[in-house]
Amino acid sequence: MSRVYNFSAGPAVLPEEVLKEAQEEMMDYRGCGMSVMEMSHRSKMFQTIIDEAEADLRELMNIPDNYKVLFLQGGAALQFAGVPMNLMKNGVADYIVTGQWAKKAYVEAQKYGKVNKVASSEDETFSYIPDCSDLPIDEDADYVYICMNNTIYGTVFHELPNTKGKTLVADISSCFLSEPLDVTKFGLVYGGVQKNVGPSGVQIVIIREDLIREDLPQWVPTMMSYKVQADNGSMYNTPPCYGIYICGKVFKWIKGLGGLEAMKKRNEEKAAVLYDFLDSSKMFKGTVRKEDRSLMNVPFVTGDKDLDAKFVAEAKEAGFENLKGHRTVGGMRASIYNAMPKEGVEKLVEFMKKFEAENA
Repeated sequence: MSRVYNFSAGPAVLPEEVLKEAQEEMMDYRGCGMSVMEMSHRSKMFQTIIDEAEADLRELMNIPDNYKVLFLQGGAALQFAGVPMNLMKNGVADYIVTGQWAKKAYVEAQKYGKVNKVASSEDETFSYIPDCSDLPIDEDADYVYICMNNTIYGTVFHELPNTKGKTLVADISSCFLSEPLDVTKFGLVYGGVQKNVGPSGVQIVIIREDLIREDLPQWVPTMMSYKVQADNGSMYNTPPCYGIYICGKVFKWIKGLGGLEAMKKRNEEKAAVLYDFLDSSKMFKGTVRKEDRSLMNVPFVTGDKDLDAKFVAEAKEAGFENLKGHRTVGGMRASIYNAMPKEGVEKLVEFMKKFEAENA
C-alpha cells in the first residue's frame, strides 16, 4: 500500500527521510547491536543522542545560554499544571483564551491560584485573535499565558500581546519549528512534539533560568519540578528515549533544508495553495479571519453538514486522511505541518475542485 496524505492534527505526518533512517537503524543503532528502544538512557550512546538533539534545537531556534531545554514526558497538557505549579510565586496569572487548549490551561491553572481571563475570542467560536495591545494585566501577575497557534480553530498570534513587563508563557505545540521564533521574548515556551517535531509522548520545555525556582511548595510533585528536571539533564527518571531520538532526526532534517527561515518559506507556499483556493471557491469557505490565519491548521466548511460528511468520506477513499474538522467547528480541517509536502496540498486542492464541480 502506498502512503496516504495524512492531514491529522496530531499525531501527525513525519518526514519520510526520518522514518526511513529510523527503519534502517531499528534493529542495530550504529553498530551497537540493539535498537534505541532497548538501550539504557544512562549509556554514553544515548547521552550523545540527547546532547546532539539539544544542540541542534538550540542552533535552530537560536536559544540563548541562559535558557534550559528540558525533554519531558506527558504531552503538552501536563504543562497546563506544570506552568502554574512552577511559576505562580505570587499566586496570580493572566490568561488569553483563544482556543480549546488555552481554555483547558486556564481552567487547570485555577487549581493553583488566582487566574484572570484578560482576553478571549470565545464569543465567535475562537475564529480570531483578540486585540492584545492594551490588556488589563494584573500588577501581581506572575506571567501572561497564550497558546500561540490554535490547532482546532486555525488561528495564530502574528503579534505577541503587550504583557506590560510581565513574563510571557506560550504553548507552541502546533507551530513548533514552523518558522523562526524569538525565544528571548518569552520566559517559557513549551510544546508537545506530536504535531510538528516527533512522535507523541515527548514535551519540550524551554525556560529562562531565572524562572527555575528552588522554593517550590512542598505539594508540587518532584517530577513536576523544573529545577529537578534541569538539574538532572531531563533524566531524573527514564526519559522518552525513542521519541527524543526521532526528534533529533527531525531537527537535523530541518537543518538540512536550510533552517527555520527556509521552513517558513515552505510553509507559506503550502498554505497559500490552500487559502487561495478557499478564497476563490464558491463551495468551500475558510472559518478564520484572514489576518489571523495559521500556516499549520486550516479549517474550512461547505455550509452543509451532509455535504461536509460526503466530502470527508470521498476524500478518504481518494487517499486524503484525517480531514474531518473538530466538533466545535464542524466541516473539515487540513493540518499542513512541516512534513506535509507541497504536493499533498496541491493534490488536495485538485480533489476539492473536482468535488466542487461534481456537487455544485
